[in-house]
Amino acid sequence: MTAPVTACIGLGANLGDAAGTLRAAFAAIGALPETVLVAASPLYVTPAWGVEDQPDFVNAAARVTTTLPAPALLAALLEIERRFGRDRSREQRWGPRTLDLDLLLYGDAVIDVPGLQVPHPRLHERAFALVPLADVAPELRIAGHGSVREAAFRIDRGAIAAL
Repeated sequence: MTAPVTACIGLGANLGDAAGTLRAAFAAIGALPETVLVAASPLYVTPAWGVEDQPDFVNAAARVTTTLPAPALLAALLEIERRFGRDRSREQRWGPRTLDLDLLLYGDAVIDVPGLQVPHPRLHERAFALVPLADVAPELRIAGHGSVREAAFRIDRGAIAAL
């Protein structure tokens, strides 16, 4: 039997009832096989990043324990996105979306294979991911950047507000 791993997932949405979508996504994540939802962050409203002419995002983070390998966990997250109406092949990069699920951390693993980079490559630069992540996993480490708490302390929080 595989030992459980602590993994962290970033959630975001800015189309439709984004807050309701994230709450439902927490439940969907908790229902994944071999996975237990340990903690769900509060929801945060964050300005759009990359493409700024779009609605604000609602962002959050989840901490899970899982025995799924990282690629299988990512595949399950992408399937949840599809169930919530996301079609990655038809959307604009950094554009609006019904649901975005990013595998931010998978234990202390450093993974760099096509389609999967863990830790998420720009996690340490993105307040919209770090602030909620610090609520559920402040002590976890981001390879090369220290703890989540330390990275969140260093980042400019900008206009992020609790929902």
